[in-house]
Amino acid sequence: MKRLIASVLLLCLMAPACLAGSEEKALRPQWPVPEYVTQLLDIARGEVGYKEGAHGYSKYGEYWGDGYAQWCAEFLCWSVDQVDKTHGTQLLKHVYPLYSGQNTGMRWFIKEGRWVARNGNLDEWGYQWFKGEDEFITAGEYIPQPGDWVFFSWTSDGNTSHVAMVEYAVQNKDGSITIHCLEGNNPDRVARVTYSTADKKILGYGTVHDVADWTMRFGNTGKKVTELQEKLVYLGWLSADNVTGHYGINTQDAITRFQTAYDLKVLGIANIETQTLINRLVDEKRYQDPDAWSVPEEDEDFFE
Repeated sequence: MKRLIASVLLLCLMAPACLAGSEEKALRPQWPVPEYVTQLLDIARGEVGYKEGAHGYSKYGEYWGDGYAQWCAEFLCWSVDQVDKTHGTQLLKHVYPLYSGQNTGMRWFIKEGRWVARNGNLDEWGYQWFKGEDEFITAGEYIPQPGDWVFFSWTSDGNTSHVAMVEYAVQNKDGSITIHCLEGNNPDRVARVTYSTADKKILGYGTVHDVADWTMRFGNTGKKVTELQEKLVYLGWLSADNVTGHYGINTQDAITRFQTAYDLKVLGIANIETQTLINRLVDEKRYQDPDAWSVPEEDEDFFE
């Protein structure tokens, strides 16, 4: 079942100005907006209009260590750092990457398990699907949420060329979705910019929330693999010492044996059918597990 487009946000809380009278309708975020995202967007909005100096100098490049560097990623990282310093959060390297190099930010989100490819097909992994759903994500289907990072490629090699941060999304009269973003280095200042979710220059989104699962295969590494391995351990198909976050021969063998036992197509690849069954079996076992319902002694007083 495809995701239904979220209901219209009556009060344009995420927008800089009310959209009344236009053909756009601001969309209510589909997941709760964390307080740190609101703080981050406030910081970034406050930088709109900042213009780089002579020879491309920017304070965001200076923050990274090279005042004359290209600074789209540096602007976002600087903004996150400002939230950490102002509010005592620890967002950098945990919720958002600290990076400058090409592809580094995209790879960080993939490793963290919070990435949605615009076309629904993640290179070197496979097709993606929204959690709890049984159909693959189609091109442009994901509606970016406030605080998500949008990664672009201007070249045919698919390497990242630019990054921006989602402020909010709107639905146009024709049903299309426009993303309103905050970005640096455009081309020499911090600016508000809009993009269509159908824009083929968009590679994908580093997401605030873990909203999608995806196919896993030999050689993949990251939190998604760790979570799969932990489920295989819980169901008795893998030993605990093989929870490494790397989809190696032991994980491939466990998936192959699982697929054989349940009469699935034997691929050694954790595809949508395999993961859906694994998740169902894990839920059933947890429901039947008395330990999952037991109350720790230190919490018993809560019920008195």
